[in-house]
Amino acid sequence: MSLTRVDAERLADCALRVVQQRYPHKLDHLIRHADDHPLPHAIHPVFDGCYDWHSSVHMHWSLLRLCRAVPELSLAPAIAAHFDAHFTPDNVAVERDYAGEPGRGGFERPYGWAWLLKLQSELNSQARDGIGLRGGHRWAQALQPFSTDVAARLANFLAASHYPVRAGTHANSAFAMLLALDYARSESDVALRNAIDASARAWFASDRDYPIAYEPGGNDFLSPGLCEALLMREVLGGDFIDWWRAFAPAAASIQRWLTPAIVSDRSDAQGVHLDGLNLSRAACLAALASSLSAPQAQVFREAADAHWAAAWPQVTRGDFVATHWLVSFALLALDARHLSVRTYP
Repeated sequence: MSLTRVDAERLADCALRVVQQRYPHKLDHLIRHADDHPLPHAIHPVFDGCYDWHSSVHMHWSLLRLCRAVPELSLAPAIAAHFDAHFTPDNVAVERDYAGEPGRGGFERPYGWAWLLKLQSELNSQARDGIGLRGGHRWAQALQPFSTDVAARLANFLAASHYPVRAGTHANSAFAMLLALDYARSESDVALRNAIDASARAWFASDRDYPIAYEPGGNDFLSPGLCEALLMREVLGGDFIDWWRAFAPAAASIQRWLTPAIVSDRSDAQGVHLDGLNLSRAACLAALASSLSAPQAQVFREAADAHWAAAWPQVTRGDFVATHWLVSFALLALDARHLSVRTYP
């Protein structure tokens, strides 16, 4: 699990192409009256491409992440021009106003919200550190008002929610909280951080003997159990191992997490989710391995490599239903292994 310069160029090319592709588009839009049928770019001038809104958000994060990993990326000028055209105060105001309209309180909650916060965190980090693309501070400042709204909404939503969502798809609570935790920590958002901590403890602290036999589902791109475990590692710190011992499935059944999922139809928008599952499992397994003792840590690392090998060849090939989002999950897996870049002569 490593990234060469050639790999980075290929991923960046894929990500830039898909964020600029407007159609096909799966619009998440509540129709409020007979004339309320806008085209995506009219209501989402920042995030109008890439099949759907949330994928556009996290593929923009992918572009920034690649530019940080490989500062000499050949597509950097084109990527900067794209951000200059889209990440303007006026465009963000349209996105912000749309999400704030009556009846739209659940727009892209929680998955899209969490990815927006992770994108903002990356923008702010690069602007503070003076790395990445020139102009990053402008894009960060332009997006920040929307992200501030979303952070407050997420904190309030978590505080008001009595139960988590344990699905292996977009509604999963633990995965959204993991992404949002990056923002809460990097931006010192105490309200959001406290809401994540309190909800994680209330929902997951007493979980025991995780029912691994129910994973995976046929359209999962997340492992609910592994996402929960990774979140609790972040929340519990030194108390994680005691929690893990009670939570972890029996050794005889844990193989379900260690064996890559089989993808039968990569042209199907739901079926190809399983490639994403293999990548997100690779990320979770690699990250958790660093907190476990041998020999389980080694078993998890080897399983992470197996999941990576199963999905990596598919990340930038095939149908748009796959290429519009898998790059982001590949980068999450690489980040879990401390993203390494090798430049070949």
